[in-house]
Amino acid sequence: MFPTLHQIHTRVLLTELGETLQRRATLDDVPDELLDDLAQQGVNWLWLLGIWQTGPAGREKSRTSADWRAGFLEDLPDYTDFDVCGSPFAICNYVPHVDFGGVEGLARFRERLRARSIQLMLDFVPNHTALDHPWVDEHPEYLVQGTDQELRSEPQNYIRLGDKIFAHGRDPYFPGWRDTLQLNYRHAGLRQAMIDVLLGMTKMCDGIRCDMAMLLLPNVFKRTWGDRSQPSDGSDPIDSPFWPEAIDAVRAQRADFLFLSEVYWDLEATLQAQGFDYTYDKSYYDRLCTGDAEVVRDHLLADDEFQRKCARFLENHDEQRAAAVFEPSMSEAAAVLTYTVPGMRFFHEGQFDGRRKRMNVHLSRKAEEFPNPLVLDFYRRLLTCLRRNEFREGRWKLLSHHAAWAENPTWRNFIAYEWRNENHEKTWIVVNYGRTQGQCYVEPADESLRGQSLLLRDQMSRTWYQRDGYELCDRGLYLDLPAWGYHIFDVSVT
Repeated sequence: MFPTLHQIHTRVLLTELGETLQRRATLDDVPDELLDDLAQQGVNWLWLLGIWQTGPAGREKSRTSADWRAGFLEDLPDYTDFDVCGSPFAICNYVPHVDFGGVEGLARFRERLRARSIQLMLDFVPNHTALDHPWVDEHPEYLVQGTDQELRSEPQNYIRLGDKIFAHGRDPYFPGWRDTLQLNYRHAGLRQAMIDVLLGMTKMCDGIRCDMAMLLLPNVFKRTWGDRSQPSDGSDPIDSPFWPEAIDAVRAQRADFLFLSEVYWDLEATLQAQGFDYTYDKSYYDRLCTGDAEVVRDHLLADDEFQRKCARFLENHDEQRAAAVFEPSMSEAAAVLTYTVPGMRFFHEGQFDGRRKRMNVHLSRKAEEFPNPLVLDFYRRLLTCLRRNEFREGRWKLLSHHAAWAENPTWRNFIAYEWRNENHEKTWIVVNYGRTQGQCYVEPADESLRGQSLLLRDQMSRTWYQRDGYELCDRGLYLDLPAWGYHIFDVSVT
C-alpha cells in the first residue's frame, strides 16, 4: 500500500483554536470536522509536528537571535515576542507538551484518529537536544563537549553551560543550531538512552519522522566531529551504525511501527538498507523544480524497491510553499508527477489552500491568507483520484513514448506511466512537463489491448476519448498537450 501522510503544525493549530475559544486550546479541542476532512481526503497518517515538551532556553534563543528575528518578519510581518514559542526541534523531554494536554490528551486524540483509520506520526530528533535538557546536568557525557579554544574560535558552534563547554547540534555544512546541543552517538550510554526513548514512543504513536537521520551514520558523524566525538568519560567509542540497532529493538517490541527519515546527500538508499520504511525524496523534488522532464524521468528509472520507499512531497516546513515556487500550471503538473508515482504521498498543512507564506517553526502563529479556490479544486480532484485502488495497491510501470513526427523535439517533455491493479484495471498518467505545447505517441506495450475498443476518461476533467486497440498497439496513443498539461486516464474496454 502507498500511504498518504499529512503534516500539521500542532502549535499553530492550537493557537488558532485558542483564539476562537478565548482560552488555551488542547488536542481535545481539535474539532471532529477537521479529522473527518482528513479521512475524507484519504489521509492514512497524520504527522503532528512539535508535540513534545520544550523549555524556556530554546524560546529565549529564538527571541534574541537577530538573524532568526529577521526571518520571523519575513514569514509573519506583524509578529510579536508573544508569538515566539521556540523551535519544536529543541526538545527537553519526549513527553507530550503539558500545554497541549499531556500524555492523556495525546492518547485521546490518537483514539479519535484510530476511529477514522488514521495513524499518528510524531517527531524524533535524534541528532540533538535542547539547551535545558536534564542530561546537561545528569549525563554530560552523552553530549559532545568542546574546549575554551574552540569556544573562542567557533562561537557559533559551542556554548558554555555551567563549568562545561558543549557543542551545538549541526550538520557538517552549516553552523550549529544555537538552541540545541549535540548528542554523541559514539557513547554507548547515549545510544541505549535514545533507544529507550524510541521504545517509549511506541506506546504513544504509530510511527516517527526522524529529523536529519543521515547525521547519525558513522561516516557522517565522524566527519562532522572527528576526535571531538571521543566520549568525554573515557569509555570506548562505538562506531557501528545506530539505526539498525535501534530499529531492530523497536520492531522486537512492535513490528508494525513505521520509520520515516528526513535525509539528503544521496543517502536515501543507505537509510532504506538500514531499516527505514520511507525516506525523503528531496532529489525528486529538486528535479521537478528545474522544469526539465528528462531529469525527472531519469529519476523514475530507479529500481522499484527504492521508489516504493520514497516519500514524495512538493512542500514541507523546510521548503518554500509550492504555490510560491511553481507557477500555477507548472504546480499542477508537478503535483501530478509527485503524488501519482510510487511511494508515500506527503502533503503539508496549507498546501491544499494554495498558501504562499511559510509557517516558521519558531512561531506559534502563521500569516493570514485566503484559500485559493483554483488550488482547492485541483487538490480535491487529485485526492479523489488517489483513492482509486490502483494508486493504493497497484503495480506501477513507466511507459515509453516517441516523437509524433520528425523534427518535433517536444516529445522529450513528456512523462508517461501506468498503474494496474489485480483486476487488471488500468490508469494511464501522461504529463507534458515543459514550457511549450507538445506532441508525442505513448506506447502502452500491452498486446491484450489489440482488438479492443477503449474508453479513456480523464479523471481530472470531463474529457474522454474512444480509441482502437490495434492503433494503440501499432502506433501508440497520440497526445497533444499544452505547456504543463496532463491527463489521468481511467482505461476501460467498451
